[in-house]
Amino acid sequence: MSDAERESDAVGDDALVEVVHATGHEHVTAEHASTVELTTDDWLTPAGDCIVGVDAGCAPRDFAPEFRESCRDADATITATFAVGEPGADIADLVDPAHVDEIVGRGDPDLALRDDRSLVGRTSEYTDDERTIFVDGDGAAADLDRDLVAALAEGAPLTLRLAVEPSG
Repeated sequence: MSDAERESDAVGDDALVEVVHATGHEHVTAEHASTVELTTDDWLTPAGDCIVGVDAGCAPRDFAPEFRESCRDADATITATFAVGEPGADIADLVDPAHVDEIVGRGDPDLALRDDRSLVGRTSEYTDDERTIFVDGDGAAADLDRDLVAALAEGAPLTLRLAVEPSG
């Protein structure tokens, strides 16, 4: 499995983690106020104002079954950490990234997590598609650090760490 592929492992007590590697793109604006998205597509049009990473190494369909099941707990906390490296770097280091930001949402029993193309975090409670990875997020693309967004617009590497902490 290459560095651009999915990594999955358990971290901490009950936290389940998925790590997705992607890349920024010249059309990243991160102006959308209610969603944030990564896509497996290797291109982005200027209209994709919620997309912050392209060429993602995986999609929700690729997540471990245990991770997907944990995300279906309505009381689960899902933390999305966006670690961005310097433009020109091969990968964004989770331990010491050039830029980092976080969005925290929750799970929902209606999360399908079966899409094979994109991952979407939402500030709303909308679950009626297969790509939603969390709902009720405390932020969206427009809320991400602007220096982080500028680096992504220069093509910097992105590592998204999704950690779910089930209830109870």
